[in-house]
Amino acid sequence: MAETDVYKVSILGKDSIHCGFHLVPYIARTVLDTLPASAYVLITDTNIASLHLDAFKQGFKEELSRLRKQSRFLTHTIPPGETSKSREGKAAIEDFLLLNKCTRDTVVLALGGGVIGDLVGFVSATFMRGVRFVQIPTTLLAMVDSSVGGKTAIDTPHGKNLIGAFWQPEYIFIDAAFLETLPSREFSNGMAEVVKTAAIWNESDFAALESRPSEIVAAIQTPSINYSGRTKSTRSASQELLLSVIVGSISVKAHIVTNDERETTGLRNLVNFGHTIGHAIEAVLTPSMLHGECISVGMILEGEVARQLGHLGQVGVGRLTRCLKSYNLPVSLSDPRITGLPASKLLTVDRLLDIMKIDKKNSGPEKKIVLLATIGKTVEQKASVVPDPVIAKTLAEAAKVIPGVPTKSPIRMATPGSKSISNRSLVLAALGSGTCRLRNLLHSDDTQVMMAALHELKGASFEWEDGGETLVVHGGKGSLSVPPKGKEIYLGNAGTAARFLTTVCTLVQSSKTGPSTTIITGNARMKQRPIGPLGCLPLSIEPDGLKGGRIKLAASVSSQYVSSILLCAPYAQEPVTLELTGGQVISQPYIDMTLAMMRTFGVEVVRETDPASGRLLDVYSIPKAVYRNPSNYSIESDASSATYPLAIAAITGTTCTISNIGEVLEPMGCKVTQTATETTVQGPPKGQLKALGLIDMEPMTDAFLTASVLAAVAAGTPAKGRELDDGSKSTTTRIIGIANQRVKECNRIRAMIDQLAKFGVETKELDDGLEVYGKPIGDLKRGVSVHCYDDHRVAMAFSVLGTVVDETVLEEKRCVEKTWPNWWDDLENKIGLKVVGVELGHAADHASAKPDEAPSVVIIGMRGSGKTHIGELAATTLDWTFTDADAYFEQKFPTGLRDYVQQHGWPAFRAAEIEVLKELLQKFPSRHVISLGGGIVEIPEAREILSAYAKDRPVVHVVRPVHEIVAYLEAESSRPAYGEPIIDVYKRREAWFTECSSYEFINSTVVPIPDESSPPKVNSVRDEVARFFGHVTGHKTNLAPNFVRGHRSYFLSLTFPDITPSLANFEELTAGVDAVELRVDLLRSQGQLDSVGPYIPSLSYVSEQVTAIRRVSTLPIVYTVRTLSQGGAFPDKSVKEAFDLFRLALRLGVEYVDLEISWPEKDIRDLIARKGHSSILASWHDWSGNLKWDSSAVDATLEVAKAYGDIVKIVGKANSLDDNLALQRFVKRANSAVDAKPIIAINMGVDGQLSRVLNHTFTPVTHPLLPSKAAPGQLSFVEIQTALNLIGELPARKFYIFGNPITHSMSPTLHNTAFKLLGLPHSYERLQTEDVNHEVRFTLTVPDFGGASVTIPFKRDIIAHLDQLSPEAKAIGAVNTIIPRAKDGSQILFGDNTDWIGIRNVVRDRLPSSVRKVDSALVIGAGGTARAAIYALHSLGATRIYLFNRTRRSAEGIVVAPSVIVSTVPASATTTNEGVPNALLLPSALFSAEAGVVVDMAYKPAETPLLKLAKTAVPADRTWRTVAGIEVLLEQGFQQFELWTGRTCPRSAVAKAVLEAYSL
Repeated sequence: MAETDVYKVSILGKDSIHCGFHLVPYIARTVLDTLPASAYVLITDTNIASLHLDAFKQGFKEELSRLRKQSRFLTHTIPPGETSKSREGKAAIEDFLLLNKCTRDTVVLALGGGVIGDLVGFVSATFMRGVRFVQIPTTLLAMVDSSVGGKTAIDTPHGKNLIGAFWQPEYIFIDAAFLETLPSREFSNGMAEVVKTAAIWNESDFAALESRPSEIVAAIQTPSINYSGRTKSTRSASQELLLSVIVGSISVKAHIVTNDERETTGLRNLVNFGHTIGHAIEAVLTPSMLHGECISVGMILEGEVARQLGHLGQVGVGRLTRCLKSYNLPVSLSDPRITGLPASKLLTVDRLLDIMKIDKKNSGPEKKIVLLATIGKTVEQKASVVPDPVIAKTLAEAAKVIPGVPTKSPIRMATPGSKSISNRSLVLAALGSGTCRLRNLLHSDDTQVMMAALHELKGASFEWEDGGETLVVHGGKGSLSVPPKGKEIYLGNAGTAARFLTTVCTLVQSSKTGPSTTIITGNARMKQRPIGPLGCLPLSIEPDGLKGGRIKLAASVSSQYVSSILLCAPYAQEPVTLELTGGQVISQPYIDMTLAMMRTFGVEVVRETDPASGRLLDVYSIPKAVYRNPSNYSIESDASSATYPLAIAAITGTTCTISNIGEVLEPMGCKVTQTATETTVQGPPKGQLKALGLIDMEPMTDAFLTASVLAAVAAGTPAKGRELDDGSKSTTTRIIGIANQRVKECNRIRAMIDQLAKFGVETKELDDGLEVYGKPIGDLKRGVSVHCYDDHRVAMAFSVLGTVVDETVLEEKRCVEKTWPNWWDDLENKIGLKVVGVELGHAADHASAKPDEAPSVVIIGMRGSGKTHIGELAATTLDWTFTDADAYFEQKFPTGLRDYVQQHGWPAFRAAEIEVLKELLQKFPSRHVISLGGGIVEIPEAREILSAYAKDRPVVHVVRPVHEIVAYLEAESSRPAYGEPIIDVYKRREAWFTECSSYEFINSTVVPIPDESSPPKVNSVRDEVARFFGHVTGHKTNLAPNFVRGHRSYFLSLTFPDITPSLANFEELTAGVDAVELRVDLLRSQGQLDSVGPYIPSLSYVSEQVTAIRRVSTLPIVYTVRTLSQGGAFPDKSVKEAFDLFRLALRLGVEYVDLEISWPEKDIRDLIARKGHSSILASWHDWSGNLKWDSSAVDATLEVAKAYGDIVKIVGKANSLDDNLALQRFVKRANSAVDAKPIIAINMGVDGQLSRVLNHTFTPVTHPLLPSKAAPGQLSFVEIQTALNLIGELPARKFYIFGNPITHSMSPTLHNTAFKLLGLPHSYERLQTEDVNHEVRFTLTVPDFGGASVTIPFKRDIIAHLDQLSPEAKAIGAVNTIIPRAKDGSQILFGDNTDWIGIRNVVRDRLPSSVRKVDSALVIGAGGTARAAIYALHSLGATRIYLFNRTRRSAEGIVVAPSVIVSTVPASATTTNEGVPNALLLPSALFSAEAGVVVDMAYKPAETPLLKLAKTAVPADRTWRTVAGIEVLLEQGFQQFELWTGRTCPRSAVAKAVLEAYSL
């Protein structure tokens, strides 16, 4: 056997753990020599078998031959993955052993990862009451964790590792060469446990891990040739390092297991550091996130728990974070690898705490966590009890400071090291020569990013001393390398690092073989923040790029650009002269700081002076040089951070002592005592801060946020000499010199204005600052949730305000980690203010307004936009009361509007308008439509009232194209003139209308028709008003009627870049479907039709597209913005733009919004909170083909989607037919849940087409007229109906018409044409009989009976043979439609009447717009059809209906001229000529109303006497529209078709076929 060098580790008194490289021959010899047996059984999985099984077979064969042993060597492979670790998996192995007649002396070898070790170990513990076994782990995680300690187990449906035993292996062989075939992610997975062990036990081991990650990883990235590493002499330094790390980690666990094998003393709990929270995270995210990845996040969170309790300093948390990051492990729940998972939305505080209840470490209800005291040491030699509120505070995404008096006052504290100095010192020391020890370095996200970047560039090496308090930097003298190919330097949201490293990367030396550029990138905000004239990240930077010479640089935006050049200039190819241009230099003190630090590191920069005046110029000369590192460098505390505790003293009236600051606070009424080393602030009594007047904060711009929140409650007049003399309010604080704050982590000026507004604090934005108008503390609004923009300074500034304003919630609390990671802990532990965690509300918490509440609708908009007309129509369709504010004004102030303005002036008029507005909202809170004057939004108080109303009630902005408004107003004279151009008024008010409204109604009379030769059928404004206001009020939501269990529903996925060319064919396109999907991401305006790749359409263009659809269709719209990663064309990272589009959808009253659950949770919650009566379709699309419908991952996706959506949509990709069957099982399981929601579940691709056929809910379909399919495998509606028929899901039905005579009936043509167009397998026949005889009765009972039309003379006779009637059929006393329905497992016959619907619809559709309500109507005739007409007119709101039979007297009884006339008598029974016998004389006086509709139910002739009279007798100044009987027949037939099939009839095509047959 080849010589082998191994390290042996003792456990439970035996040296049974052997560690080395290439150990297969060694394992075979050791096992065979020391563990005699009749059979040796090696069990592995198929993945490991393909890599290592042959080597083991050969090794054991050779050793058995050498020893001449007759023992058998058997192998057995099982499927890989956690599913094998089950009762069934265990039984399968046991059956194999029994089948091969294995006995009690058998030795079992477990070759694989944790699953194999746990499973095979448990088999060994129970087979033959226990056989010997050997662990041969192949993953790093199994090597250092699961293989050591003797724990074995299997999983059950109730949880992991719930059935098992302690069973110690005879040997554990750790062959580190196996790690060379391990995926890098799996290696990182194991490193989490290695880091954990060092963190709890040995600081020196931890220091090696944090300082040498690249060397450790190198050991597995370079394959060992010729078994190098098997002996010490052939072992590389990196191999030796890796092995020592593994041995060190195993040694700790072996020691712990030896002293607490059965977990009786609590010592063994120590290896569960990070596991209490980490296991809870893993329970939610498995299998998408690996065990080690979840434990990594758990370690940081549990470290923060220890920090919160005062045990662990930020140094420890920072070191742990950096170390885990260096092995590519996640360290927070906001890691993109986690947030990109649907299941991440389930990581709520309550859910995690609930999972943590089930933990073996717990004592009853008390949760236990291993608490670190420092790196390498725990607080107790066991897990410690930690209360739930402490854990919840750490886990919570937001924080709340409980107002009160700081209990630690007088406070004395130090702030963290300066971020600015920390970053500069890191760059200087890395570029310098020699070793530098940095003390008081800020341990934050920013400095971690900077260190990681310098490490990636190989610019320096780092190590820690003094328990992490001192960073030792070994400078690289400016030697830098391009990172490996494909490796980008990720900077997160670190703006300072981005600006500094941009220049540092130009110093990188070029390489002939490696990559040619260095790429730096960051998060979404960093991709918006400018990096000087270069634009935004990401940047690709070529090496050897800093030539030197004279450089001109604008310094008017940020001094960091200047410092970046200064820091790197000594390494340029030529000496640098840096000239700053652009006027006043921003933040000169920071430039001076850079120069002073460069001087400390050995480079003197000369600032030039004007020879004539001696004035300092903004020109700097930097020599070529190499920095000389001082042996020690102490970083000063951060001055900007010091403002927060000092401001707390100021606002609460207490005392705080800290390092140097005070110039802002003294003028506000604070007592400031300053020495060379510290500043003490004593605040005035609470509520007595003074406004500052004018203050220039250019020397310290970051502190303006603190000044702003103090100014918000500074209600006292400024100190003498600081008063503003320009007429400003006495409580004004005017802050200037801070223009650069617009390009920080966010636009901080705008952020302060917007967030202070939530507290009711007024502000004003200036070119280079802002004004804040102070208010007494008691006047500020409580319960504000502050959006922090992921900006540390915003969060800390508003936490100051939270100390005096109740229930102030600070969102995104973790953003403080940039400069003061332990801010929330220090607030409580050092300042003495209680801080609690807050979990922001979840989707399910947001409920829409209840329909029965029916709050009044308020209508706003420009004068001339049609508010009154739209409002009156809306009131009519809702059956509510319309109130015009102008009319109400004139009742309250008996004078015309124009006269009132002339008499009292505009200010008095606006004040009166406010009074009217308040009265209207108080007097008419529900079931009213209130139209307001166009100028109401000019009044700030009115805007505030309307904005508040719009938060949960409908305020509708009626929008009309401005050119139409101008044309109308130029001709209107009843109201006061504006006194300025109309267009100027429009532009000024436009934003206000949007601000004050929750919805937008587009009142445009123009429909874009590209092809005038084939114009589409356009819906009336009345139809759109009814749809829109019915939906937004909840009075009659325009949701798909087939969207119920047991019915199938479909939507058409439009793929046009511009909808308007398709309008003429829209009815054909949408035939059969229940809704249309507008793919917003595919829209392209005219100038962008040929563009490819990611695209963001404008809000105005999308609004036009929605409006175009509304003009030709009342179908619900499914509004979709599909991202690139989910198969669409919208940029994944454009979150703000996407949610602007989603909010537009809700404003436009769109019925369904498709919302990908991968969007940020906060944005999703905010949108759901304002969804009103629209439905959210929560979607997830997996294009990878890896989605498994029977996995826990898809179950987690379902739960997330259910939490957000009213409808769930999950889309995978089929690889085989079986994937569709698995999908059906998933749907069945999902639908059986108590909280089941409608679900769309389909597979993409040709293999997935069956899933589209079988899907019930909102199946997306295509159409031959579309330019492309929206997704692979999409089918048309007709194709799906055909397929459903073929598989028996849509059996053919027979439909009939009963009556006599019916030979010439158009109904068969109508229905058979519709069946054919929609691909339905049904047929429609005539059944003419003398009466309702046995043939009719038999037809009603046959299994394939689908329904029937009933005409004269059977409409009343058929009722006796039906089981149930509709209320309408009962009221009318006649049935014209029979529908078979399922009820209680059997079929019943249901009778309905569609005659009245046909009459109602044709009247409503033809009613002139001038007739807003039907007051008076006339019905000619007295039969059954007349009863249907009366019913229809009642439904239209007619309050007076005349019945005109065949006598002149009834005609003379008409008092009020009708606006609707319906004739139900044969055409031959009417005449317009005097003296015609047996005919009703029709006088022209019937049409005396100004406008109306006349309907003649007679089919023949096409133009009856009544219709002819309407055309000839009506004067030109009146508007009367005629409707022929065939049109009513069509309309009632369309309704019948829908009642039978659940499908909308393709009207135009069917009507064309019927009219062609009718005219023959």
